[in-house]
Amino acid sequence: MLVMRPAQLSDLAQVRKLAAASLIGVTSLPDDDERLREKILASEASFTSDVSFNGEESYFFVLEDLTRGELVGCSGIVASAGYSEPFYSFRNETFVHASRELKIHNKIHVLSLCHDLTGNSLLTSFFVEPGAAAQHDAAAELNSRSRLLFVATHPERFADSVVVEIVGFSDEQGQSPFWDAVGKNFFDMSYEEAEVLCGQKSRTFLAELMPSYPIYVPLLSDAAQESMGQVHPGAEINFDILMREGFETDHYIDIFDGGPTLHARCDSIRSIAQSRLAAVMVGEPSANGRPYLVAHGRLQDFRAIVATLDWAPGRPVTLSAAQAEALGVEKGSNVRLVAV
Repeated sequence: MLVMRPAQLSDLAQVRKLAAASLIGVTSLPDDDERLREKILASEASFTSDVSFNGEESYFFVLEDLTRGELVGCSGIVASAGYSEPFYSFRNETFVHASRELKIHNKIHVLSLCHDLTGNSLLTSFFVEPGAAAQHDAAAELNSRSRLLFVATHPERFADSVVVEIVGFSDEQGQSPFWDAVGKNFFDMSYEEAEVLCGQKSRTFLAELMPSYPIYVPLLSDAAQESMGQVHPGAEINFDILMREGFETDHYIDIFDGGPTLHARCDSIRSIAQSRLAAVMVGEPSANGRPYLVAHGRLQDFRAIVATLDWAPGRPVTLSAAQAEALGVEKGSNVRLVAV
């Protein structure tokens, strides 16, 4: 059985393995012991803090295979993007160039560096081992969407909207057409070198050296234009999940690799809007049900699993003894559910 729970400092060695296997471009999962230690400690402090509004908190979760006692994935939430340092994006815009005398009227696609998404909550650090995703059909759903059940249970800790940066296209050699056309002109380093440096330090110091004036997209190479908004094959599973959740992808892209930056209001996100609370009964669940994400919504004891249940809103939910134990619940406890 897989269970999602808050990361602990004792998880550091296994989290480091996950970070080492994650995609280039997931700078929120640096392959660096000290940065990961800081990340887990900051998360532990956030889970135990008394919070009434979204601030500098960050929450880091791990996906544990209880059968093997090993971590097979991780993901996180930053309560407020740009709280401690600017959060940069490229905004897709259209400029109009017109000449009445020449009877020319052109609409030109441009990219403008902006801070529009500062203050939104930010989904980060998504990774699931390919073997776990292949073995457990709902592993990626659990790893990605359980964060949204946490938001639904503790809305005071998060903004009214959520954003997520999806890793953009790069080839098998780690070359990013968008970086080569834009960022590389300002930094004498490859895309991979830039992303590693950002993971070890911060994206801000590089972002502040990016051009502040609009970039005219038609002046970029064909390869760079084609890569804008494209998703890296290794990030498609999370992208697909979030698109089904109701996120939109048309307005912003990442400033380094051109990957899509998704955005959605919390009240329009499926796992938040459609999730329901139910009282727990412990027994034998029906074998004729459908899979649900089930979460026990405490803070540092937050737990989430996938369970096949025959349940309807307004009724108690019957969990097996093993499922109840994994969630840390008993008869009469409340859980939050949403269909997979």
